[in-house]
Amino acid sequence: MLKALPSVVSRIRHAEESYGLGGGDVWWESLREDFPELRDRFEMRALDRAKVSVTAACDVVLRTLGATLVGTLAFPLGYHPAAIRRATEARGFYEGLARGGDPARFFLKPPSDVPVTLKPARGTLFKPKDGVCEDLSFESPFVPMYEGERERYLSHRQNRIAHARVWRHRHGPRPTVIALHGFSADLYHLNEWFFALPWLYALGCDVVCFTLPFHGRRSTRFSPFSGHGFFAGGLNRLNEAFAQAVFDLRILLDWLEAQGAPETGVTGVSLGGYTSALLACVDPRPAFVVPNVALVSLADLILEWEPIGMAARATMRAHGQSLADVRAALAPCSPLTWKPLVPRERRFIIGGVADRLAPPKHSRLLWEHWERCRIHWFAGSHLVHLDRGEYLRQLERFLRELSFLPDQQRPASQAFFR
Repeated sequence: MLKALPSVVSRIRHAEESYGLGGGDVWWESLREDFPELRDRFEMRALDRAKVSVTAACDVVLRTLGATLVGTLAFPLGYHPAAIRRATEARGFYEGLARGGDPARFFLKPPSDVPVTLKPARGTLFKPKDGVCEDLSFESPFVPMYEGERERYLSHRQNRIAHARVWRHRHGPRPTVIALHGFSADLYHLNEWFFALPWLYALGCDVVCFTLPFHGRRSTRFSPFSGHGFFAGGLNRLNEAFAQAVFDLRILLDWLEAQGAPETGVTGVSLGGYTSALLACVDPRPAFVVPNVALVSLADLILEWEPIGMAARATMRAHGQSLADVRAALAPCSPLTWKPLVPRERRFIIGGVADRLAPPKHSRLLWEHWERCRIHWFAGSHLVHLDRGEYLRQLERFLRELSFLPDQQRPASQAFFR
């Protein structure tokens, strides 16, 4: 039997295991070198084990397809010898910022007067009778921190315009939830379902679906798929893209405050979960942060994504780089590098036991770094969220404990998840 942990709010529990965090000055040196090969152990019922086996197999197939796409269409563009040289030259700059321990040196505060445009949304599936759905946009004044990356980064003009879709009650403003999509999964219709948007709205919240850099209408020219430019620009662009994501989200927080939103919380899935965790390290304003099937180290993750993992290892060997070197080059954009500013009681992690795209050990690392805050495990994978109703009930309980939700006699989960 595994030790019961009060912060685990699911019937599935994880084993107490150490990955080496805290054994050195910085996580990218102390985290075990074999972390990509490790597998988590869980205590669960036989039925849950059966669910995990089936959904994990689905994830492996999708991971292989995704790795093949990224490996053939993005990896050659951002990780050729010249790009590797640029990343090697920049490593001292990025690692120096990470070692400094002050996220404000990398994640600069945006101006407070960025103009925001709203217009009625078209083609939305969810049309609330007591509210409006609008598309929001603004020109991002973000400028990359690393001077050697600025010209290349800013040449992608479409990425300079930030986009979001907003659902607001007519009798507002209301507490607002910002939802952040996963890699290549920016479609609003998809995220209306994935984030159970009608349910969140029924809880009394306004909701915003925000588009991450280099996704959707922010994609680079001739991108073969949404999000291609996020990874196709190499390690330096990855750092700066996450910096811009946080920068633009802070502009959105400013705008929501100006609109009178009493509180704003943030949740995200996969790449969006990663970004929500970063935001929690930079800005104390979110009323809550809920990363869902998130990751914490891209350097480690890519080594598990075959066949691109083989290409990444070969590239590292050819340039004499260790895994710790690549972790260091990406350290500023990892939530493990920084202490969270959002209080522990306002953090809630959701992880999938069968996840093979962002394995559960990443959620475990974040949980350890986040002082073992509340965590829920579901018997599903990265894309197949079995028992989603249960973790949404836990999410509603969490929000009510924080007094985030408007007073309501009947919990919304009773209507949606009977």
